[in-house]
Amino acid sequence: MSSSDSNLNQEYNPFAAPTSGFEYPAAGVGGDAERIRSELISHEASIKSIGVLYLLGAVFGTLAGIFLTVTAVYAMAQDGAQDAVVGLLAGIFITGLSLGQGFVGFGLRRLRGWTRIPVGILSGIGLLGFPVGTLINGYILYLIFSQKGSRVFAPEYQAIIQQTPHIKYQTSIIVKIFLVFLLAMIGFIILAAIFAG
Repeated sequence: MSSSDSNLNQEYNPFAAPTSGFEYPAAGVGGDAERIRSELISHEASIKSIGVLYLLGAVFGTLAGIFLTVTAVYAMAQDGAQDAVVGLLAGIFITGLSLGQGFVGFGLRRLRGWTRIPVGILSGIGLLGFPVGTLINGYILYLIFSQKGSRVFAPEYQAIIQQTPHIKYQTSIIVKIFLVFLLAMIGFIILAAIFAG
């Protein structure tokens, strides 16, 4: 066997595991890792922020589901109301869905590739909420399934993150102000609901 034949056999292995299709630097190549991380850090941060939204939705959804479940059980215990069964089933469903959403949110924060499937399903359903739901979920689908999203979720990118812990995403002051405003609005709504009851 000639040397060219042996080189050919080393380059192509039909039994090798498929790769992501993206060229990433080998471990220890700091310059390329820093360049790639700097190029993708904004997209990475956006995907992680979607994970935060999923976690917030999971917290509020779980609380709402538990409230519905407890209310339905109480109504059934007090007067045996048969229509409370629907509330009980809805409460259990919302609680389970919210816990699943929280699990996906944790996966998104850690850039786990398996999260792309449930996020795609949930965002696909969310597109029906025209116009706001369509815009938000369309943006989420772009973040997850774009070329940059595929690169961020690739296993090789995890090695790049480990090589470049010093590269951090700087949140703009506008985003920080918006986040404080959003949290204040949520707090105001909760307080209004408590005092109205």
